[in-house]
Amino acid sequence: MEAKMNALLSDLVFFYHKLQSYHWYISGPTFFQTHAKLEEYYDDIRPQIDEVAETMLMVGYRPVSTMAAFARHAKVKDASEGFVGDVKAVYASILGDFKHLLESVKAIKKDADASDNHLVSTKMDDFIESYSKAIWMISQASM
Repeated sequence: MEAKMNALLSDLVFFYHKLQSYHWYISGPTFFQTHAKLEEYYDDIRPQIDEVAETMLMVGYRPVSTMAAFARHAKVKDASEGFVGDVKAVYASILGDFKHLLESVKAIKKDADASDNHLVSTKMDDFIESYSKAIWMISQASM
């Protein structure tokens, strides 16, 4: 479970920066709405990074903490550098990332439940709710 949690931690770090990059570089007619939504998403992700690392420490795991280690463990990919005018592509990208995060936290929860690790299991419940809502909302907007 420690490896899965380090992968989640790394994905969250990359996702946070990806969202921030899109936030900085989004352009086009929906700029104001998209700019604000992306900021909301990265504001939600930022504390989750700390929550995962601290939860790992509470259960005796060692969270990775360097950019090199995050890069080795992350499945979430960086955003392309520069201005992005294709809002649909941005939302498709982050939708895929939220789906990946959801699958990751479900797998961690399953492991936590099997080992009676209620602290980790409960934390994953919070993330499952958060990611499920984001997936639903982005999916509704792209219909």
